[in-house]
Amino acid sequence: MEDQHPESAGLAGDLEFFKLLTGSFQRLVGKPLVPSEQGPDWLYRAAPFVVLAHNTDPDPLFVYANIAAQTRFGYTWDEFTKLPSRLSAEAPDRQERQRLLDAVARQGYIADYRGLRVTRSGKHFWMENGIVWQLLDEHGRTRGQAATFFSWTDV
Repeated sequence: MEDQHPESAGLAGDLEFFKLLTGSFQRLVGKPLVPSEQGPDWLYRAAPFVVLAHNTDPDPLFVYANIAAQTRFGYTWDEFTKLPSRLSAEAPDRQERQRLLDAVARQGYIADYRGLRVTRSGKHFWMENGIVWQLLDEHGRTRGQAATFFSWTDV
């Protein structure tokens, strides 16, 4: 029988990854990503905003996508965590997305980001009020990049 919660084997509920996500956000952006009384399960299952993260591979793969992200983009956890993050934008929009990621790498984070994205089914939407940040561990090592956005507009 297939596992009904494949994300349980990944980073969805991982406390160390949660600390990396929230700790790097707090250090770089200067405010908390989640309310202090909430933990990894809340961020994954109940947060009313999208959170995505990708690794440091040459063609980075998503390693985290909360339920809000899965719902917005139309991918399951298993599909998301096999997906190169560049595929969240269509080819003409990938250069703009790469410029953003390069700026994040230089600056640590970008706030108030707006970018055109595409769902699994090919529908487009503007991610709005986004924050994209470096996933830096407590020793300053880059572990990837993450994004959160609080609103979107279908195109």
